[in-house]
Amino acid sequence: MWEIINEKFKKYPARIRVAEKMIELGLSVHEDGKIYCGNLKISDKALAKASEVDRRAIKSTIEIIQEDPQLFNLFNNIIPAGTLLKNIAKIVDLGVIEIEVGSDNEGVLASTTNLIAKNGINIRQAYAEDSEMQEFPILTVITDNPINGDLLSEFLKIKGVNRVSIY
Repeated sequence: MWEIINEKFKKYPARIRVAEKMIELGLSVHEDGKIYCGNLKISDKALAKASEVDRRAIKSTIEIIQEDPQLFNLFNNIIPAGTLLKNIAKIVDLGVIEIEVGSDNEGVLASTTNLIAKNGINIRQAYAEDSEMQEFPILTVITDNPINGDLLSEFLKIKGVNRVSIY
């Protein structure tokens, strides 16, 4: 996917930022040439501000997406992932584990969920940042209850884990 985006927009860093922001936020391009989050239309101005580009970069990015069947298929089929519970976890008595992983991160999700399950803890949500977009991606796991700090050292033993925060 990233190869396609980089190839199509390689001469235009602003357009790459727009495409990356659209993927990060789960924004799609519909047949009408408008940008949507689910069924909510997003203004060019709002996306330009979020992408830190001029509004003209939004329009030109959308034009290229609409003209290219492969890009349009990609961006027309993006759907938003839903609410990440991390910011409200403390308010509703949930636990949060944030795990920063390095480039060698194969199996970190499986090892993390196995450790949590072995300790009888239910997982409510898991979210992993894209390792192609982030230098140090974060795996966020939301649990039914706050996690005991004693597990911190166990998470740090998992191959590929750089840092762990529990709150």
